[in-house]
Amino acid sequence: MKKILILLLFMVVSLFSLERSFLEPHEAFKVNMEEKDEKIVASIKLGKDIYLYHEQLKVLITQPKEIDITSKLQLPKPEEYDGFIVHFNEISIDIPFSVLKDSVDASSYEVQFHFQGCSKAGLCYSPMDETTTVTLGNDAGNNLEIVESKTTKPIEKVEENNNISESDSIVNTLKDKNIILVLATFFGFGLLLSLTPCVFPMIPILSSIIVKAGDSEKLTASKGFFLSLVYVLAMSVAYTIAGVLAGVFGANLQVALQNPYVLSAFAFIFVVLAFSMFGYFKLELPQALQTKVNQTTEGKEKQGVFGVAIMGFLSALVVGPCVAPPLAGALVYIGQTGDAFLGGAALFVMSLGMGVPLLLIGLGAGKFMPKPGGWMEQVTKVFGIVMLAIAVWMLDRVLDPSIVMYLWALLFLGAGLFIKNFEHILVKLLATLLLIYGTATFIGAVSGATNVLKPLEKFTSSKIVSSTSSTDLDFKKVKNLMELEREIKTSSKPVLLDFWANWCVSCKELDNITFQDEEVRKVLEKFTLLKADVTKNSDDDKALMKKFQVFGPPALIFFDENNQEMKAAKIIGYKNPEEFLAVINKNFK
Repeated sequence: MKKILILLLFMVVSLFSLERSFLEPHEAFKVNMEEKDEKIVASIKLGKDIYLYHEQLKVLITQPKEIDITSKLQLPKPEEYDGFIVHFNEISIDIPFSVLKDSVDASSYEVQFHFQGCSKAGLCYSPMDETTTVTLGNDAGNNLEIVESKTTKPIEKVEENNNISESDSIVNTLKDKNIILVLATFFGFGLLLSLTPCVFPMIPILSSIIVKAGDSEKLTASKGFFLSLVYVLAMSVAYTIAGVLAGVFGANLQVALQNPYVLSAFAFIFVVLAFSMFGYFKLELPQALQTKVNQTTEGKEKQGVFGVAIMGFLSALVVGPCVAPPLAGALVYIGQTGDAFLGGAALFVMSLGMGVPLLLIGLGAGKFMPKPGGWMEQVTKVFGIVMLAIAVWMLDRVLDPSIVMYLWALLFLGAGLFIKNFEHILVKLLATLLLIYGTATFIGAVSGATNVLKPLEKFTSSKIVSSTSSTDLDFKKVKNLMELEREIKTSSKPVLLDFWANWCVSCKELDNITFQDEEVRKVLEKFTLLKADVTKNSDDDKALMKKFQVFGPPALIFFDENNQEMKAAKIIGYKNPEEFLAVINKNFK
């Protein structure tokens, strides 16, 4: 037992030591501004694996009047990298005195050189400015005087708290470096996330483990709590590792945890577990390994704990679809700073917070579970049905919705036929309801319905039948940054960009709940609606997500009528209609 706990501790410590070596800003960007032949030459020498965004290269006169003169200058030729237009190595921009004079007539100018870049290793630096004052003499010999050279603070720091998004506010909390406050805050975030649908499927998984443990021996409260603790710790370690790697490498966390092949394999494991609970076979280690494990007095206990840890580790896949503001904030922080220790610690305690209900279930089950008996065999079979439901729920992110509807129908019908043989009248009533609902779901699947919660929607709502097209908002799909920029520039209305994927549970909640609300639909008529389908996680998808620091759907990005991103309105994760409307009303008067 101690060895397993030491192994888990070692994994956590190893995770938190994943800090990477990144160049400091003054090492990554060596800026020089000097006078040469009636002009200012602004040059930047970039560090190894550092690149600049072409669109962020700007030259402005800030005194005596603020004027953007970038379009009047000859910028160096860029190249394409990872879906972005960028510059490598060293660039140089000539700023002729004549351009300054033509822009505004004065004898002294403050010129600002604006730029932003990233490291190939995954860290993106905050936008920076180099400011220089130049005084032009009356004779031919003009004088360049560099009065000051400064770098701006990160944009996130200079904006007021009420002008930044929820996830950006969380990034700032992390940057405050008060580690106790940060960890306490993220533990609270975890408690709130424990009430979301993504955590609910783990309850029957853990419950079935506890029931199996109590099948062979009396389960005490301490044993139930211990099994839950092992499960939650393993889940937290897996989730934190994936989160840190996603933050460091700028990856889509959901794609890392929701790979179709992995999900299919995991669904298959749940099917196998279900049939094991039905009594068709027993899942256990080979006899030779059992003999070695059982040579110690704690052999049987160790064998069980190891299986619980594996299930907890794999259950990170269940949590994976939830990208909420706290998670997004931690991933953005890791990506910006490379601080895997604090970011990873925040994710770990957040995962522990998410696991608190599971710990309570383990404690309660161990305390109140009756003595083993024949009743446990029936309960175990019920959990087998639940395992099949979890398998179908996971396949919902992989298979076509129509196929999933047939799977739900078969599951409801099979469950109804199975439990109708139970003697208790309430169980028989439940069996009848399952048979009826299974039949309705099958009919709905045949009719083309795709929502298991509304299997007969094609027949029951005259409004939907008569105006089917009005039930779906008119989102136009954009496949890459170029298409997005074109749509934004040609729009005469504010723009809403929806990051979506077919395996994203919260995306479907937005579609089926928030975007179906009448008030929300009226408000969205004032917007140009765009959708970025990042299901395949292609290079174009990655470039779009990287542009807006999105680590997975759902994410809603807003732009005003002037084509400027409304960062304060950015939404990460699911929002119900009231919360969504509150964001709109606050940012769009």
